[in-house]
Amino acid sequence: MGNTQPTNKTGKKVVTQKLETARKTNILSLTEHGLEEIPGQVFQITSLRTLDLSKNKIRHLGKISQLQELKSLNVDSNKLTTQSLSSISKLPKLTILSIGKNKLAESDNFPSLPPKVKTLKLYGNSFSSIPKQICDRKLTSLEKLDLSCNNLAYVPPEICNLASLTELNLDKNALVSLPIEMGRLAKLKALSLKNNYLTKSNPQPIPAGVFTETLLIDLNLHGNDRLTSTDLNEFEGFDVFLERRKKKKDKSLHGGAMVDMSVCGLK
Repeated sequence: MGNTQPTNKTGKKVVTQKLETARKTNILSLTEHGLEEIPGQVFQITSLRTLDLSKNKIRHLGKISQLQELKSLNVDSNKLTTQSLSSISKLPKLTILSIGKNKLAESDNFPSLPPKVKTLKLYGNSFSSIPKQICDRKLTSLEKLDLSCNNLAYVPPEICNLASLTELNLDKNALVSLPIEMGRLAKLKALSLKNNYLTKSNPQPIPAGVFTETLLIDLNLHGNDRLTSTDLNEFEGFDVFLERRKKKKDKSLHGGAMVDMSVCGLK
């Protein structure tokens, strides 16, 4: 049966004890408790700021919209579907949201996200396209986006709406190119595209603007076996990226840091 509470050495049920502590700290972790649903007592702690429900068997979020003070929510490794996420849009103070390794697939039913979200992790799901709600220009605070390990075949031009984006992880998808609009992500510093299907083509799969118009210094292309370091060096704008990265690495060297000057993970 689900939701059978483990017992600690004092004989008190662990979940009950954690709930009591959370009422004082506003922080609650119920990770790996075999939960099939969120205990109703959780929703009564309306001052809760951090909630970790990862690695359970949860299929819906219940009355989570009652947690109006919630800033961080982790529901990684559960059984949530896209339809079960609607209440997330009613968490106005949420800044960190992690829904990795669930059963998310249908982008059409993805909920609108709270405007203060800074970090969004959706890795390990089954999206074939990026939900339009993620590219909403109202998400002016979104800085880190992880869409790795999905089934993405393309990135929509609307990605440029994410004006504050600094880190984008698109590892292990089915991408062959990026849209020219990505060059408008002026604050982008880190872009990971490991294990995709980028290849030398015309137009080039990574637009020149990504190299010349952003702050990019960290680019990982490991596992794109159809692309070589020679190809990459021939891309328009890549020299600008190299110069920017060299200046950044030189500063790091003066501080004694180890520096990786490989050509973005390519041979």
